[in-house]
Amino acid sequence: MVSKEDIEGLKKKIEDIASRGGYYLNPDEDFVNGLLHGLLVNEKRYGYPACPCRLASGIRGEDLDIICPCDYRDQDIAEYGTCYCSLYVSKDVMEGRLKPSPIPERRNPSEKKAKGTETGEILLGRVPLPVWRCRVCGYLCEREEPPPLCPICKADKDRFERFI
Repeated sequence: MVSKEDIEGLKKKIEDIASRGGYYLNPDEDFVNGLLHGLLVNEKRYGYPACPCRLASGIRGEDLDIICPCDYRDQDIAEYGTCYCSLYVSKDVMEGRLKPSPIPERRNPSEKKAKGTETGEILLGRVPLPVWRCRVCGYLCEREEPPPLCPICKADKDRFERFI
């Protein structure tokens, strides 16, 4: 059972994550509370807060890319003004200058599953996008461009190097 206090606690944590990344939470409070409820349910179910708008496998190694905030958040917000589930939004969306629109799914679960993932071991194999490494903390992400801000140590985009 998810309590109102649990949701409020997570909301404070997510608001902090959003502000450190230069983002905002969706202004629709009921919508946000529903997403936070889903994150808490998934955390109790799987042991990690998988995005409630995507199908989680229950295997952490296969779902690392959809643990909130997901790997796709920055790129989705840069292109569409919101993340896939619309929990995080840009300043333009927050201030009403940009209307949210549907976002195509960037995740391809069949590419994420590799031999050995059932034990949490991830084998790189063929990587369709460049992999960027934060030179400060070592964070790795697979995307067209490095994120504007490292989600781990908050280093700027110019602190990333192409890893693969």
